[in-house]
Amino acid sequence: MHSKASLTFDHALQDALDLVGHFDKLNAQPPPPENEVLKRASLVMALAALETYFEDRLVEAVETVAGTGDGHLPQFMRDCLANDLKYFHTPSTDRVRPLYQKYLGVDITEGWKWNHMEPSTARSELNKLAKKRGDIAHRSGRPANGTPTKHAVSRDDLRKYIHFIRQLVVATDAVLAKADRTPG
Repeated sequence: MHSKASLTFDHALQDALDLVGHFDKLNAQPPPPENEVLKRASLVMALAALETYFEDRLVEAVETVAGTGDGHLPQFMRDCLANDLKYFHTPSTDRVRPLYQKYLGVDITEGWKWNHMEPSTARSELNKLAKKRGDIAHRSGRPANGTPTKHAVSRDDLRKYIHFIRQLVVATDAVLAKADRTPG
């Protein structure tokens, strides 16, 4: 069973995949450099989908833990989480891990393990991606003054990044299901 947050993530990730598809269609011949914006935008959209997933998944889990009652403690927990999420803007390890530990007592990053990926490597990769996303979103990554430079996001790297982001979602859902915090 998938969490509601992972289903929303799958839907949101489709925007990133559509951008990659447009890039591929436009690049059947030698591509003009302005097509590179599609790859950069795709990465930004994929990380935005991941950010939303982490937020929605934590809200789901807190609702399960706190219950739906109107008592003071459950309402306090929901209000604190809503406030904390106002400041959650980048899905880096340093922002994700403390939130899940604070509200659920679980270090979800310890469960970020699949195939040849270890939790420490996954944490490091997420941090690199979050930094790259920030650089692209705030500094464009567009070559300056017409000077050719290495593309901020290669097509092959983008494929790997999207796979990695998907695996984070699957692993996070599994960790929370195992921790018996929510059905996953």
